[in-house]
Amino acid sequence: MSFSHLDDSVPEARWLSAVEGRSHLDPARLWPHGTGRLVVLAAHPDDETLGAGGLIALTAARGIAVDVVVATAGEASHPDSPTFSAEQLARVRRVELRDAVALLAPGATVHFLDLPDGGLARHRSELDAALAAIVGSAAKESTVLAAPWRSDGHTDHDTAGQAAAALARTMGLPLLEYPIWLWHWGQPGDVPENLVLLPLGDAAAAKKRAMDAHVTQVRPLSPEPGDEALLSPAVLAHFERSFESFALSTPRPPREVFEDLYQSSSDPWHFEDSFYEHRKRALCLAMLPRPHFSAVFEPGCSIGVFTRELAGRADAVLATDISDRALELARQRLASAGHVRLEQGTVPQDWPPGRYDLVVVSEIGYFLQHSALEELIERTSESLTDDGVVLLCHWRHPNEGWELTGDQVHEAFRARSGLQIIAEHREQDFRIDVLARTEAP
Repeated sequence: MSFSHLDDSVPEARWLSAVEGRSHLDPARLWPHGTGRLVVLAAHPDDETLGAGGLIALTAARGIAVDVVVATAGEASHPDSPTFSAEQLARVRRVELRDAVALLAPGATVHFLDLPDGGLARHRSELDAALAAIVGSAAKESTVLAAPWRSDGHTDHDTAGQAAAALARTMGLPLLEYPIWLWHWGQPGDVPENLVLLPLGDAAAAKKRAMDAHVTQVRPLSPEPGDEALLSPAVLAHFERSFESFALSTPRPPREVFEDLYQSSSDPWHFEDSFYEHRKRALCLAMLPRPHFSAVFEPGCSIGVFTRELAGRADAVLATDISDRALELARQRLASAGHVRLEQGTVPQDWPPGRYDLVVVSEIGYFLQHSALEELIERTSESLTDDGVVLLCHWRHPNEGWELTGDQVHEAFRARSGLQIIAEHREQDFRIDVLARTEAP
């Protein structure tokens, strides 16, 4: 997407006509018990006010806790300014943001991540990790995420939206994506299908005051060229509405999704009757550098089909899965294998103690966020014995709804695990890599 804030903005009247008749968002449905938390991610100071200022004000007035997470300080908003350096602009914009948020929600907590303006895509892992830490692993259905729309057309907005969407999907949290630049560059046909409207009522006045607090964006820095106001009256008109707009998605927690999957089928991926699966497992076993292992860890074991084959080549196997139903089926399959332990858990969060001379990472890496993949790589490497081996196997085609691909998972392990590649296999549908601390004998 190529556009500038200097371009003519799409007339506001066209947008009002385009969104007329959209469903209304009821905050009571997001926080049915009257308690909870709203976490608003902004790529730059002012995004939170322009896109979600009314939401912040309405939510705070209901007694809901509000966190505002600002990825960058917006230091690149005036790159040709003769009067402000990037560092000076960053300092001013942080103050403006705190002032704006105080007008919307006086008790809100503000988090500055200080990632580079214009460079969020290169720092996606840091963004993922910081956002996950702020939301917290104990977040329940009473936590709602809001973030820039992931198709907004600005690289930082898109990256922030993608990070929030990945975390919302991982944790099963409602996500409200607010468009910013869509209203400037887009056309009515670009409006997302799941867009809903939030009537603001009295909160519209608080939002207007908060918008005015972002002085460096709504007024010129000076009369000099390069110091022009970033947001023209035509652009600001899109955010002076009596409502706000959000693309609403309500992902289900992964554990719930997988439980339903296994309740509907005892073998949803056809591990037992698919030639593809039989051949893939045979290749995996054939590529292992020795016939027997002391301790094996297999996260994401599903119904235990590959676990049973690993058990024949190991003294002890620990296998985990997110689904209790999958583990119940695995226990039936492995009832006679006393050296196999099955436990409920996810990785990297529930990584077990101990060291293993074989860790199997098969068909699970692309279900993770970027930051969780980084942690998975670190945990895997740290838990290996001196002669330990990692077996990676993943489908190579895109997985709808998930950002990572199997190839990205394998390349990340190759680049960041510190392990050597001792065997590899690639074909159209899947790839296998075997990594170790030292070359296999």
